[in-house]
Amino acid sequence: MAREISDSKSLGGSDLNSTPSGNRVHISFFGRRNAGKSSLVNAVTGQNLSIVSDTPGTTTDPVSKAMELLPLGPVVITDTAGLDDEGVIGEMRVAKAMTILRKTDIAVLVVDGSDGSADADAFTLAPDDEELIELFRSRNLPFLLAINKKDKIADVSSVVAFLDKADYQALSVSAATGEGINELKEKIAAIGKEIAVDKKIIADRLNPQDVVILVTPIDSSAPKGRMILPQVQAIRDILDGHAVCMVTQVEELQMCLNALKEPPALVVTDSQAFSRVKEIVPESVKLTSFSILFARLKGILNTAVEGAEYLSRLNEGDRVLISEGCTHHRQCEDIGTVKLPRWIENNCGKKLNFSFTSGGQFPEADELKQYALVVHCGGCMLNEREMLSRMHVAEDNGVAFTNYGTLIAHMNGILERSLEFLK
Repeated sequence: MAREISDSKSLGGSDLNSTPSGNRVHISFFGRRNAGKSSLVNAVTGQNLSIVSDTPGTTTDPVSKAMELLPLGPVVITDTAGLDDEGVIGEMRVAKAMTILRKTDIAVLVVDGSDGSADADAFTLAPDDEELIELFRSRNLPFLLAINKKDKIADVSSVVAFLDKADYQALSVSAATGEGINELKEKIAAIGKEIAVDKKIIADRLNPQDVVILVTPIDSSAPKGRMILPQVQAIRDILDGHAVCMVTQVEELQMCLNALKEPPALVVTDSQAFSRVKEIVPESVKLTSFSILFARLKGILNTAVEGAEYLSRLNEGDRVLISEGCTHHRQCEDIGTVKLPRWIENNCGKKLNFSFTSGGQFPEADELKQYALVVHCGGCMLNEREMLSRMHVAEDNGVAFTNYGTLIAHMNGILERSLEFLK
């Protein structure tokens, strides 16, 4: 049985020099059972990432690996279960494979080139594969077709004719012999470079030598001996912009402000410290939060602002979903499960029903409809496509969607001020 692989060094865990999963290009392999997806993934990665067997349905849960794929760079490659799996368990496997689409930046559809080609006058795709291509297109998801098992194809000419007529990128490969694997990797890399956008967290709004103060409270929820990912990424982004970064806690913030000859260009705070920081930072100094910066980075800021304003329209007993993109040990004063529910109820003056999800968990459309509001974390561990996917499924089902920092700024009456730096 295949399992999901969590490589802590590659996925932003213990190796602090690695690229976080949310900043990697996510490449996912889809297809029917026994198309050779796992063999092809192993050939592309050069590792025995997936268990390979002639038995259909060997791959069950998605198998993921963070790695460097040259010439593209840092990627996450995912092998999925066959999309034609059968039975109750098979349907569950298919459903889980389809959730991978939420985070996929580039899809590779793998088909068995030897399947029935010996007797066929012309090579054609199975209906399942055709439907998947249409799904890719409906989601504006870049994809390519890999016709596998080239070494076993009886009538190569029929495949060549199919490739010549295809109106999308397609090629024939053999995971067994390695033929076409380098070309496949080059095509994936070319698509990756086309979609790559060098987005900045903050540096694009700064001038060289600008001073930015980062307020990073160290409380019971802070990881021992290290900073949380949004703080680390913001520091690096500021330095890349040749600006100057000061890092402090709330208690030392006033001292930092007094030490500067000129006011800082910006103060960025952890969202849960907004109420204290806004009283310290003069109105003339621009102020925002890490979570708001990440809402912009992930493309959800405008929707998050609209969602925050929905707070006043909540009714007694409404259901609110609080969702985090990572998993961590809950503390007694956890921001997501303790502080936010308390602040939200105090602000709107109503008793609400809260639900919580974390990591890769996020409701499908039918389940999401029960909620009036979704409050999401900053999404530092999720890539932009997955954050946008979560936002869109909420919007499509009439559910307001916001994020931690935007909502907390709204509840503190400083949302407009928090957005001023980004205008």
